[in-house]
Amino acid sequence: MNGLDLAAPAPSARLDEILIKARLGGTATLAEASAFRNALLVELGRAYAARDMVMQLHIGPLRNTRSRLLHSAGRDAGADSLRDAPLAEALNAFLDLLDRDNALPRTILYALDPSKTPVIVTTAGNFQDGSLAGKVQPGTAWWFNDQLDGMEAQMRTLAQMGLISTFLGMLTDSRSFLSFPRHEYFRRLLCKMIGNWAETGHLPDDPELLENLVRDICLRNAAKWFGVTEGL
Repeated sequence: MNGLDLAAPAPSARLDEILIKARLGGTATLAEASAFRNALLVELGRAYAARDMVMQLHIGPLRNTRSRLLHSAGRDAGADSLRDAPLAEALNAFLDLLDRDNALPRTILYALDPSKTPVIVTTAGNFQDGSLAGKVQPGTAWWFNDQLDGMEAQMRTLAQMGLISTFLGMLTDSRSFLSFPRHEYFRRLLCKMIGNWAETGHLPDDPELLENLVRDICLRNAAKWFGVTEGL
């Protein structure tokens, strides 16, 4: 879900009014649109949990910020930026709303604003219930952060404030075949960081332990978390 916009829940009757207004050709206010999107996300989360599906939330883009480009080329043509809006209270409230009824699915949280990475990591830690290691996951460095400094910063924060041993590692949401080498880049960077931590005494200098940690982050955690365990 790109551009997650969290808002306080609205009563069902109010949501019906917003929907009817839009279907009759009216224009929803920003507050109404946010309330409706939030309610939709809650219902989708419940549906994912009921069907044992994964929920992935991409949080923080500010889209289509240059009017002339929007008018000449259309939406999502490249004038996107980081959104620095507050996040912690709304995100925790949203996840808690699902968790209260045991309706929180396996969830991955991605933050576009790198200053929100500690919020994402510590929020994920709040919603572990023992059913699956890393049930709620901080996602890998995303979009503008998908580069050397951004990836290192994300993994350092996860290692220091969360649990990197359950990390699902790299992903690509690109449809380009040439995007797949980023997995190799990620593996090399991860191995360099883990090697440095072992050399400085932050991890045990145990080759077997370190190899298993790398294999888990690069393959086995994701396979188990997504339920693809055959051949492991």
